[in-house]
Amino acid sequence: MMNDRLAAMQATIDDMVQEGRGVLAADESLPTMEKRFKPIGVKSTEETRRAWRSLLVTTPGLGEYISGIILFEETLGQKTDDGVSIPEAAARQGIVPGVKVDKGKGPLSGAPGDLITRGLDGLGERLQTYREQGARFAKWREVYPITRHNPTLLGRKANAEVLARYAAVCQELGIVPIVEPEVLMDGDHDIDRCAEVTEQVLHEVFHALHLHRVRFEYMLLKPNMVLPGKECRRAEPEEVAEATLRVLRRVVPAAVPSINFLSGGQGPEEATANLNAINQARGSAPWQLSISYGRALQQPALQAWKGKAENREAAQQALLERARLNALARRGEYDPSMEGAS
Repeated sequence: MMNDRLAAMQATIDDMVQEGRGVLAADESLPTMEKRFKPIGVKSTEETRRAWRSLLVTTPGLGEYISGIILFEETLGQKTDDGVSIPEAAARQGIVPGVKVDKGKGPLSGAPGDLITRGLDGLGERLQTYREQGARFAKWREVYPITRHNPTLLGRKANAEVLARYAAVCQELGIVPIVEPEVLMDGDHDIDRCAEVTEQVLHEVFHALHLHRVRFEYMLLKPNMVLPGKECRRAEPEEVAEATLRVLRRVVPAAVPSINFLSGGQGPEEATANLNAINQARGSAPWQLSISYGRALQQPALQAWKGKAENREAAQQALLERARLNALARRGEYDPSMEGAS
């Protein structure tokens, strides 16, 4: 039984961790989806969410650049316009379907300003259902606000414990966990403060994963890049790359097959440029350095779509182009002059 689980997870890793490909995060919660749709004048309903995510997974050629897609629980049971289940439509393109399994965040008692994510109760049973619906990996996010006092030691340890418990449950069922500790960009902190916090956070996360006997070979890490706060001076891609790689080399085990960065509030072009700089500076880094972008991949396509069926092809072309540029950045071959060139 254990060998079957390990074989299943290895197959998922092999399918997802490939040169030039990355993960599309399309797992927005209902409130987040409402925020995404509001600027383009679309009301968030079950049908509009289905139509949007159907558009994503049926984009011709997307599988060339995207190896996995994180779906919202609702989406696992929905179908494309052609009547194919959305997970199956993704799989037909060689895109591994996965699912967000956490249930949102709230205040952490005893640590003012820190947050904790809910959803561990019944996780095993939910994962079994998701697997039957086609999901082969899962994702759980913990968030860390930066202030003068946050995250606290309690906050870092409590969040790491939750991530480790989630990952252990996933691996017991043969499901690859994406572990997402996100140090938030909100605030006026500089890049050095972000580096300090990110290193502390990742240290606690991997310590907890080790205690819970999570096998690093069968997980993916989805961290933030090391960036200054939104209210601070913007950092150049070379600064981001240097700071990010320094932190990762200090705390991420070489056994982890891939680090798939979140975009975390960066614009599409900024996220691609920073990924490119990281890969240009990677040297002998032992991991693949890829993406698990949500808004930074979807935003141009959303703006082209605007909820109208006649804009479907234009939206898909915008998504495909953004994915292609990030594939180039995966190899360190992106240049800003490529924007809008095709």
